[in-house]
Amino acid sequence: MIVNGYVIEPEVDLFGVNLSEADLWKADLRGAELSRANLWMANMREANLVGANLWGTTLRGANLNGADLSEADISDVDLFGATLRGANLSKADLSRTNINIASLIGADLRGADLSGADLRSANLSGADLRGADLRGADLRGADLRGAELRDANLTGANVKGTILEAKNEG
Repeated sequence: MIVNGYVIEPEVDLFGVNLSEADLWKADLRGAELSRANLWMANMREANLVGANLWGTTLRGANLNGADLSEADISDVDLFGATLRGANLSKADLSRTNINIASLIGADLRGADLSGADLRSANLSGADLRGADLRGADLRGADLRGAELRDANLTGANVKGTILEAKNEG
């Protein structure tokens, strides 16, 4: 697959490239080097980004619905307003990431590192956050209705105005 003149394949080196508004639907970027890339408003729906390095990347407004970002380095990334509905982010490093106003409805964040992340007004309803590290995260105004938080570390997290709904275990 070639997009904007770049070969899109597993383990490709796309450090610092500009792929803003690119159509990367179902792209296979397993283990790819995408740090400092510009993926603003890119369509990455159902993309395979397992183990990819996205450190410092701009994904503002990107569509990552159904994408697999498990074990990826997504630290210091700008995901402001991005959609990650049903995305797999298990064991991903999202530390210090801007996830403000993003939609993570039903996302799998089991064991993810969200320490110091900005999750203000993010929609995490139905998300699986079991064992996630949310130390020092900013969750002000976030929607956590129906989210699974068992064994999540919320030490020092700002939860003022967070919308929570207790689950009935039956």
